[in-house]
Amino acid sequence: MAKEVTKRVSLVELFYDLVFVYMVSRATEILHHVQNGIVNLPTLAIFALVMIIFINSWMVQMVFTNRYGKSSITNIIFSFVDMAIILYMSNTFTVTFDQHLSTFFTAAGLLSLTLCLQYLIVYWKTERQVDRQITRAFSSILAFRALTLFVGGFFPNHVGIAIALGGVIISWIAPAFTGKYTRHNPIIFSHLVERLTALIIVMFGETIINIAGYFTRSSFSPQSIMIFVTVAALFFTYIVEFDHLIEERQTNQTGNLMIYLHYFVLFGLSLITVALKFIDEPEIHPTFSVTCLYLGLTLFYVGLAISNYYNKFKVTKPIVACFVIITAIGFGISLCNPTFTLIVETVVAVTLINAIVLTGFNIRRVRD
Repeated sequence: MAKEVTKRVSLVELFYDLVFVYMVSRATEILHHVQNGIVNLPTLAIFALVMIIFINSWMVQMVFTNRYGKSSITNIIFSFVDMAIILYMSNTFTVTFDQHLSTFFTAAGLLSLTLCLQYLIVYWKTERQVDRQITRAFSSILAFRALTLFVGGFFPNHVGIAIALGGVIISWIAPAFTGKYTRHNPIIFSHLVERLTALIIVMFGETIINIAGYFTRSSFSPQSIMIFVTVAALFFTYIVEFDHLIEERQTNQTGNLMIYLHYFVLFGLSLITVALKFIDEPEIHPTFSVTCLYLGLTLFYVGLAISNYYNKFKVTKPIVACFVIITAIGFGISLCNPTFTLIVETVVAVTLINAIVLTGFNIRRVRD
């Protein structure tokens, strides 16, 4: 069915985003816990778990608002309650899989429960069959996640943690299989893009805060400017894709692909953020710093490549090949001589070249 192609982002939604500024900062701190010059796998796993729970909750709330959100007292109250829960959750996780995670799981279960209730309220009120199917599907997914998280919270042992982790992973993937319902009530695509762009700006904000240490009287250098240009080039690359190449006025879209591709962008930016700090810390193994940096760049560019599906001007294979080759060359050069200066000079060259290549492609398509 056809549906309106625009929807105004409300001030309540923007206010809701503020708690995620703090959440992103707290989650990124996990990656700063280093042992023997690297971030170990358990720490990376906890970071991924925390990010998935937080970001998926944000995504579910955003999708709900996109389809059913109204400036009602009920929705506003739910938003404020969720904000309070998220603030509490942001201070409950640790860098180890231990009993301290039980508090985080319990709070995350409560957040899933409030999101579930919002869908149930729509289910009880609506008379449209398609909306009943959508809200039943999402409320079931959220109820399942809440149950498994509560189990993980009440039983702070390996079994409880395993159940909670399984519930998080399943409920994270499950919305991808709701297309048979959601395609009959398509998402408002322009609103989706605007909300996801706002989330990425929050992530870039954390990156800016992270590199601010290079801009003090004692630390400022030409490399400081290069690091800032690197971040700016990445942001500009994102803008070219999501503000110029993408077709926002789309109908009959579930939005699932757009949502999931942003996990690549989000995790990529998180790795880039910590890596830009790691490359100047002598206690961090240089090979690990370089790998972390270029893994982040790869994830970031993969997310942008997937978004080509929604473009009004499809990015050609030579452009994609250029991104791959330039990034691979930069990775190789940095690995061969992982000094701070060379890493910075190489990554600024890589990100600038890729940004210029994509911008040039956009300019040529507009002229044609």
